[in-house]
Amino acid sequence: MERLLRILGAWALATLRTMGQMILFLGNSLALVFLPPFKFKLFLRQIRFFGTKSIAVILLTGAFTGMVLAIQLFYTLRKFGSEALLGPAIALTLIRELGPVLSALMVTGRAGSALTAEIGIMRISEQIDALVSMALNPIRYLVVPNIVAAFIVFPLLGAIFDVIGIYGGYLVGVKLLGLSEGTYFSQMENFVDMQDIRIGIYKSLCFGIIVSWISCYKGYYTAETGYGAEGVSKSTTEAVVMSSILILVWDYFLGSVLIVT
Repeated sequence: MERLLRILGAWALATLRTMGQMILFLGNSLALVFLPPFKFKLFLRQIRFFGTKSIAVILLTGAFTGMVLAIQLFYTLRKFGSEALLGPAIALTLIRELGPVLSALMVTGRAGSALTAEIGIMRISEQIDALVSMALNPIRYLVVPNIVAAFIVFPLLGAIFDVIGIYGGYLVGVKLLGLSEGTYFSQMENFVDMQDIRIGIYKSLCFGIIVSWISCYKGYYTAETGYGAEGVSKSTTEAVVMSSILILVWDYFLGSVLIVT
């Protein structure tokens, strides 16, 4: 029994230490955002890394998500004689929930994992130590541009996801299932308001910080999980898993707060 308590205590202390280290890492990174000089060239490169290179994935995922929603919601609404509400049902589902969440998860798998691996390789190859030896702050060069870029790009990618998803639902609902085009869009205009759009934007902003924060942290402290290819692969896996879980958990809490207020 005593041994079990020691194991649990050691695990709890290690977890608290890691949480504190992660919070300090984020606080330090956010503080450096407002301190000059800002690395604008690195920022533009990360805009391309997070945004431009992720558009193809967002377009495909958004289109097929909207098409699947149209099929499922049409047959569900038909049971209640409410097929005319297909448009607003798809729009609200995408704008408030699936758009921000799925776009963030897709970018996590495509860009977050690559970012963790890149910084992790820099850590184990001592490139980060070289920056420190030259009296340069590695967080300013490696972390701050990623956080700012993700903060800007994630809402834009979420908006693209929403628009493509709505038109994917249009193709299935109107062209395939025979719903009136006017009904699809006019009902959407009646039910979707600015508050719904703001909720989606708030979620995307938070998800951008979460993904860039976790990815950079796991890459920056890759040495704690091991050296070599094994350490980098482990850090990358942990970054993707943790980011995905935090996205879903934070989506629930943020949704609860926004709905209540």
